[in-house]
Amino acid sequence: MPPVAYPAGGPVGCEASPVSTRTRTTTLFLPLLLAGPVLLAGCSDGGTSDTASSSSSAATKSSTDTATESGAGESAQEGMSDAPDFRANTEADTAEASADAAVTVRDIRVGGHEGFDRVVFEVGGTGTPGWDVRYVAEAASQGSGDPVDVAGDAVLQVTLTGAGYPYETGVEEYLGPSVKAADTSAVTEVVYDATYEGTSTAFVGTRAKNPFRVYALQNPTRIVLEVASSG
Repeated sequence: MPPVAYPAGGPVGCEASPVSTRTRTTTLFLPLLLAGPVLLAGCSDGGTSDTASSSSSAATKSSTDTATESGAGESAQEGMSDAPDFRANTEADTAEASADAAVTVRDIRVGGHEGFDRVVFEVGGTGTPGWDVRYVAEAASQGSGDPVDVAGDAVLQVTLTGAGYPYETGVEEYLGPSVKAADTSAVTEVVYDATYEGTSTAFVGTRAKNPFRVYALQNPTRIVLEVASSG
C-alpha cells in the first residue's frame, strides 16, 4: 500500500521584535528643540506606536506560551497544533527513550478525525519514553504470554520503553477498562496490558492493516498513534 499523506498542525504564531526608543530619543533630541511643538508631537506619536507594537508582541507570545503549556486543543478529540508533517505506512515505527526516561501510562484517549483516528497515551514521570509499534498476528500479554482479546481484524502492538512501575514514578497507572470510541473509522478498541521490566504494552484493534504513524508531544508528555481510515 503506498504511503498516505495526512494533514498536520495548525498555524505557527509570529512574534515581532521589540523596538527600542532609547536611541531614537537621543538622536532626535536636538532637532526636537529646534523644530518646535509640531515635530515633537509627531515624534511622540511614533514612540507610542513602537511601544504598542512591543506590547502587542509580548501579549501574543504570552498567549501562545500559555496554550502550549496547558496542552490546549491537543486532546484525542481535537486537533494538535504541534503535530509534525508526515507520510504514513504499515511498517514498524520505533524510537529510543531518553536516557532519563522513567514513566508510567496514566491515561489513554481515542478520537476520530477526518481521514484518520488518533490514540493518545499520556504518561507521567521523567524523560520521554521510546516506542515500538507494529502489526502483530495476535495479541499476547507480557510475561504470561496469555492471549488478549482485542476487537478488530488487525492488531497494532504498542510497546513503550523507558517505563517504570507506579511506586518508582509516583504516577498512578491506567488500569482500564479498554477504550472504545463511537466516532472512529479505523480504530476499534484499545486494550492496555501492563508494565513489565521497563516496558508498557497496549494493543490497538483496527478494521484493517491501515497505514499509521507515531510521534511524541510534550506538556504533558504523550505518545500519539494515528491510524489512517480505510478507503
